[in-house]
This record gives sequence, C-alpha cells and structure tokens, in this order.
Amino acid sequence: MPQPHRREITYSDELLADRTVHRRYFDGRQEWRSADSASRRTVRWRDDRGASGSDELLGRRIVKRVYADGRPVIYGREAGYGRTLWSDGVLTVNRTSFGGRLGTVLAAVTAGAVLGTLAMPPASLSPEEEEEMRRQAEASASGGDGGGAGDAGYGDWDDGSADSDDDFG
Repeated sequence: MPQPHRREITYSDELLADRTVHRRYFDGRQEWRSADSASRRTVRWRDDRGASGSDELLGRRIVKRVYADGRPVIYGREAGYGRTLWSDGVLTVNRTSFGGRLGTVLAAVTAGAVLGTLAMPPASLSPEEEEEMRRQAEASASGGDGGGAGDAGYGDWDDGSADSDDDFG
C-alpha cells in the first residue's frame, strides 16, 4: 500500500560545462553531482553545507544513498516524472523539465497521477539483496545499446524503464 511522504523538496538541475550537475533545492541548499568514472550507475555528490556521499542506482528504480560522514544509508524509489521517495519520508521532485505556466499545469497533473501510486522504498537491504539487484540491472542493461557517459550519467542511469527525469532524487 502506498505510504504518505512527510516532506516534499523540489529542485532544479543545471548541466555545467565540465559535465557536472549543479542542483538547486528550493529550500536553499545546493549540490554538485558528477558521475563516478568507475560506474555509470553511481553519482558522487557534495553540498554547500559540508555533506557529501554517493547515490547508486541498484536496479528496479531503487537508489542507495551513502553519506561520507557515516550517517545511516537511506534508500530511494524513483517514481517517474522526476520524483524520488526516500526511506526517511522525503519526496524530492525535479522541476527542471517543467517551465512556465504550462509546466505548472503539467506538474500538478503528473503529481496527482504519481503521488497516488508512490510506494515506499525498502528501509534496509542486506548486502546480498543489493548485489542481486545490481546483477539483475546489469543483465537487463546488457540487452540495451550500452549507453555512454552522457550528462554526468543522467539518462544512462536507468534499469530498462526509461524516464529521462529520473536522476537519483
């Protein structure tokens, strides 16, 4: 059964010349994100408040967020239309692709359609469960076109269910 989220944070992304992404959260926080050179399924990030870490797309639209300072891992479930629901109850919403008055209408319509179907991500996964998700994601990716480095990995981070707005919440 879908679970309600406790807090919604919207953001917008800007692709920089060095292929990193500058993310501006509407609560004032800023974040810089770049694809991990070793894996096109992992993004390294740091914010303007001293936090840093990585987001890894495990598969089946599940994202693992690891904090560099040792805080507990959280998981997210990408819900399409640039929305990710995190295991701490936060819903992040990408407003980058919605602009102007039409964007406001589209955002309201898609929010209503998507928010009614949001399923909570897992609260925790064992290392074996994570590895199985990675293995399944790699198996499904090997049947595709292989992709490329792309925009700091954006657009390449998918598990076979293409939605260009999904970029690790």
